Amino acid sequence: MYKLILKPILFLFNPEKAHHITLFLLKMTLAIPVVGWLFRRSFSVEDKRLERKVFGLRFPNPVGLAAGFDKDGKHYEAMSALGFGFIEIGTVTPLGQPGNPQPRLFRLPADEALINRMGFNNEGVDALVQRLKNRKPGNFIIGGNIGKNKTTPNEQAERDYAICFEALFPYVDYFVVNVSSPNTPNLRDLQEKAPLTALLTALQNLNKQKPTPKPILLKIAPDLTDGQLDDILDIAQATKLDGVIATNTTISRHGLKTNDSALENIGAGGLSGKPVKARSTEVIRYLHEKSGGKLTIIGVGGIASPSDALEKINAGAALVQVYSGLVYEGPMLVKKINQGILLGKN
Repeated sequence: MYKLILKPILFLFNPEKAHHITLFLLKMTLAIPVVGWLFRRSFSVEDKRLERKVFGLRFPNPVGLAAGFDKDGKHYEAMSALGFGFIEIGTVTPLGQPGNPQPRLFRLPADEALINRMGFNNEGVDALVQRLKNRKPGNFIIGGNIGKNKTTPNEQAERDYAICFEALFPYVDYFVVNVSSPNTPNLRDLQEKAPLTALLTALQNLNKQKPTPKPILLKIAPDLTDGQLDDILDIAQATKLDGVIATNTTISRHGLKTNDSALENIGAGGLSGKPVKARSTEVIRYLHEKSGGKLTIIGVGGIASPSDALEKINAGAALVQVYSGLVYEGPMLVKKINQGILLGKN
C-alpha cells in the first residue's frame, strides 16, 4: 500500500513537509485503540532469536531507528509501533536552535537517497527531558544522540556535550556522541585525534561518577581515511568507548545518477541512502577486522532491504539502523528486515 498509494502522495510534498504529514498520520492511526493494537501487531516480529545483548543492554531485536528522524523525542512511542528494537533520538543540543534555512532536505529518487543540511534543528535538551519524563515502560531501548550548538566554538564543545549528557542521563539507555554531521560548521574537526580523545575522556569521567554508568558510543563519518579510522580504534580503546555507529552521511557525490545541475541546485549537505551503503559496509568491516571483533558496531547507511541489513551484520555490525530506507520502502521495512534476519537470507 505504501509504494502504490502513500508514497506517490507524500512525494508531492517537499520532504520536510512529508515527514511531518507521515508522523501526524501515524499518531492519528495509533490513537484509535483497536486500530492501534492491530497496527502494532501487524508490524512487530516477536521472536526470542532476534534478541541481542549488546554493551550490557538487552535489545528485543537488532533493528533501530537512526538519529535525525525524531530529533525532539516527540515520536519515539509512535515509531516503536513499527517494530523497532531501539529508537535513537536527537541530535539534541543544550539550547534550542532553528537549524539551517529551508529548504534543507531533498530527495534524489534516481539514487534512492536523501540530502540534508538540517543543522541540528531542535528545541533544546530541557524540552527533550520534559518529554522523556513521560516515557512509558516499553520493550524497546532509547538512545540519546548529543551535539553542540552552532554558536559554540569547538574549544568549548566539551561543555555542550556535558550539559546534554547530564540532563539526559536519567532518561536514556545509551549515548551517542555526534561529531560527524557535515551540517554544523567545523564540527567534523572534532573527529581529529586530540580533540576527540579529550571530549570522550571528559564524558567518560562524568559517566564514571554515576552509580551505574551508561554506554557511550561515537558516530563517525564515512569520509574518514583508513589512517583516521585507525585513530578511531586507538581512541575507542584509550577512552574505553562502548561502541561506534558507522556511519553518518557523506559529503561525497561520487557515482550518483542524479544529474550535476540538480545536485548543484541542491547545494551542500549530507548524502544518505543507497549511495552510502557500500562505503558504510567497508568502514564496518575495516573496524571489525582491525579490532579483532572487539569493537561493538552499529551499522547504518543505505539499508533498504533484509539483504542490506545482513550485509552490515556479516561485516561485523551487532545492530543496524535505518532512516532513508523508510522513505523509499515504507514502514514494513523493519518487519521485513527482522524476518530476513531470522531466515538468514534475502
